[in-house]
Amino acid sequence: MPLTKSLFRQNCLQKIKNLPSHNKLYRSSVVNKQLLKELDGIRNASILFYYPLPMEADILKVLTKMRQKNDIYIPFMQGKSFKMVPFRLPLKKKKFGIFEAGNTLRNINKIDIAIVPVVGVDGNLQRVGFGRGMYDRFFEKLKKRPYTIFIQQEFCHTKESICDSYDITGDILLTPTRKMVRVKKRK
Repeated sequence: MPLTKSLFRQNCLQKIKNLPSHNKLYRSSVVNKQLLKELDGIRNASILFYYPLPMEADILKVLTKMRQKNDIYIPFMQGKSFKMVPFRLPLKKKKFGIFEAGNTLRNINKIDIAIVPVVGVDGNLQRVGFGRGMYDRFFEKLKKRPYTIFIQQEFCHTKESICDSYDITGDILLTPTRKMVRVKKRK
């Protein structure tokens, strides 16, 4: 039976659910260190962060640090996608248990860096998410593709190309145990 995106997603989610809870802080700490290293020296940039769900790597320490010298945004759910809003407190728990900042009238459609949670990645470093397509729809609306950093709680990768053409592609993948950089194909 050939590997499908749906089957791969199920396998990755099962792998994440079976992770031991006793070292979750350690795994998130390792990812935070790697992410800080990747973002070292970044100033005056517009960065989209995600606010972590319990099964995602907790990158709030990096968000807090980068907030000092950059414009930080987080997703605000709108229909089947989201828009970016400035990260500001207080956050409210919304649909799917996601914490969001308040809405804004500003239409922000340009960012320099996007930090995106992933469930798994395929051979082209394309994202397999939770299956709702929110990030895919959001990236489609951007004027310019940002430098995209994928964050994974547990390494889950297939060498096969199982994603669709509209699935977003990362430039780099960070996990507690591995770092992968996308090899750009020559034209």
